[in-house]
Amino acid sequence: MGKEVHAGRFMAQPGEDVVIFLIGMRVNKWWAIHQWWPVFMAMPAMLKELYTRKELGFRSLEMTVNFRTILLVQYWKSFEDLKAYARGPIHLKAWRHFYKKVSQSKAVGIYHETYQLSPGKYECFYANMPVFGLAKAIGHKEVTIQYQSAEKRMNTSS
Repeated sequence: MGKEVHAGRFMAQPGEDVVIFLIGMRVNKWWAIHQWWPVFMAMPAMLKELYTRKELGFRSLEMTVNFRTILLVQYWKSFEDLKAYARGPIHLKAWRHFYKKVSQSKAVGIYHETYQLSPGKYECFYANMPVFGLAKAIGHKEVTIQYQSAEKRMNTSS
């Protein structure tokens, strides 16, 4: 994928508020492609907007795809930014289409979970990884002696 692997031990830069938003879809009926495909295809336009308009408060994401489920772990500056995006035209169009056309069919499901994190309430560790996850969203920092344990990384706010 072209992501440089950083040898050694790293963590996310401590000291920032962050909102983690898990969003995705689950295909319940593979044969009903006419119902789940439009839901799947709504995401690229939203992702393009998020990556090109940093003022929206979106920081980054990681995506996982398995047999039936797509999961996007998104990182946001604030819950207010996330709510504002949900009320924006691209997202509202996709949501209305889902609700009107396929929400009752059971062919496809959608989901989301939202978490607000404050400094000192999260810790991250990455060994021999590209910049990933929360470190990609808020900053990548080498683990120093003062951050050797998960407990020390958790109890920091700067």
